[in-house]
Amino acid sequence: MWFLAQAGSEGASSAWQALLTFIHSAAALLGQGLVKVCNFLLPAGRSLGEDMVLPLGYLGLLTAVLLLFDLIAAARRVIWIVVGIGWLLLILRIVLWALGIQ
Repeated sequence: MWFLAQAGSEGASSAWQALLTFIHSAAALLGQGLVKVCNFLLPAGRSLGEDMVLPLGYLGLLTAVLLLFDLIAAARRVIWIVVGIGWLLLILRIVLWALGIQ
């Protein structure tokens, strides 16, 4: 990663710390949102405590990463299909040109 290529180990350590702090902050924010949604859905008198914020947040982040990877995998399949069709059409055009059929 380019941001880790700073001079000295202090820079790399600082970059890792910043990245981990960002992930922790994102998990806390997502967890707070998920706790609010759960508390809205739970019956009156029941609510999730603040101790569930980070576990829900990290689980939510992992789920988001998995969904992103699934979308990328699906997009790769579609791209390969388009590339395959493109090659077939290009080969067909070359064959038709070689045979004098246009």
